[in-house]
Amino acid sequence: MNMQEPPQPQYTAEERRKRVFAIISASSGNLVEWFDFYVYSFASIYFASQFFPSGNATAEFLKSAAVFAVGFLMRPIGGWMFGRLADRVGRKKSMLVSVLMMCGGSLAIAVLPTYASIGVAAPVLLLIIRMFQGLSVGGEYGTTATYMSEVALRGQRGFFSSFQYVTLIGGQLLAVLTIVILEQFLSTAELKAWGWRVPFAVGAVAALVSLMLRRTLHETIKAEDRNSEGAGTLANLFKHHRPAFLTVLGYTAGGSLIFYTFTTYMQKYLVNTAGMPAKTASVVMTGCLFLYMCMQPLFGMLADRIGRRHSMMLFGALGALATYPILAILHGNTSPLLAFVLITVALAIVSLYTSISGLVKAEMFPPEVRALGVGLSYAISNAIFGGSAEFVGLSFKNLGHESWFYVYVTVMMAIAFLVSLRLPKTPSYLHTDH
Repeated sequence: MNMQEPPQPQYTAEERRKRVFAIISASSGNLVEWFDFYVYSFASIYFASQFFPSGNATAEFLKSAAVFAVGFLMRPIGGWMFGRLADRVGRKKSMLVSVLMMCGGSLAIAVLPTYASIGVAAPVLLLIIRMFQGLSVGGEYGTTATYMSEVALRGQRGFFSSFQYVTLIGGQLLAVLTIVILEQFLSTAELKAWGWRVPFAVGAVAALVSLMLRRTLHETIKAEDRNSEGAGTLANLFKHHRPAFLTVLGYTAGGSLIFYTFTTYMQKYLVNTAGMPAKTASVVMTGCLFLYMCMQPLFGMLADRIGRRHSMMLFGALGALATYPILAILHGNTSPLLAFVLITVALAIVSLYTSISGLVKAEMFPPEVRALGVGLSYAISNAIFGGSAEFVGLSFKNLGHESWFYVYVTVMMAIAFLVSLRLPKTPSYLHTDH
């Protein structure tokens, strides 16, 4: 019996239907946001040379990864902007603005001229657009996590909140699947010339559809919470909720790092380190991401039974033990089957965290600073440790010490385990909310 929450209240059929539809509508936008953001990483195999021509694949990947990381550096600003908006104006409006911004960014990349056309202005414009998208996705996570935690059915919050990462991973999966489909119909030369633009155009159109769905959402934050003194302010957050904020920073650092290591960076790792053909690596990652997506509700239900704190402790411990051997075995491995198995095992460990990530954070803060607390703490750790995963991994490889990256991830997972010990046995908030 999960001791984290009181017995589940009795919801009417109509109430259950409304809440489930709200989760679907909110998470649909989440899927589009992350598709648009991640397609950059998967498509960069083909467009890196178009914006950063050097003749050296590792150097080109490194520069495109640096731009990817810069997008993450904008996330704390986005987490603050959209968190404040969500806590003071409403979750719904915050989610509408964020998906609209992502739509504009994707459309801009789809039509962006390359280095051959406008010279150094091309990578500069690409950088600016990614910064714009970084603001958007920085606000998306915190607000969506907060909203989905608030509308989830009590007693099943782990299960329902897991759909944030179902759609987040689904965005990644659709991004890599789009690349795989294009690879079946276009040659490598065509993909490098213009094919890489297609996923960005698709993402822009999908964002408009999501915008329509999100307009149907109902607001979850009460007027008295929005209008309370200190709502959505950093002063209130740091004065009254600093321990919670630091705890979330601590375990999100390791969680973000290992997540991006085995998702976005892993495709390049298989190509650039293991020596696997790009198309084969894309197929492997498609299969891994699909299973990873399917795991989320299962691990969410597990957390509902054993408690969020226990799930987080297992995540930190298993991640610290398994990361180094998995990455070491993958080094130089060209077997798609072995790569698929090892990456799936790693992602199963990561699922202990990702399935309940937003919920664990939301339970640490009261409603008047919840979106700000969740979004800003996540964005800071994600920017420093998640967004830099590719860049750090490629930098160590460039230096000839790739195994240092394995040690780095392992140490951060050990820290995540230690910080998880600080999680309360009973959540501070969302404990009795209906």
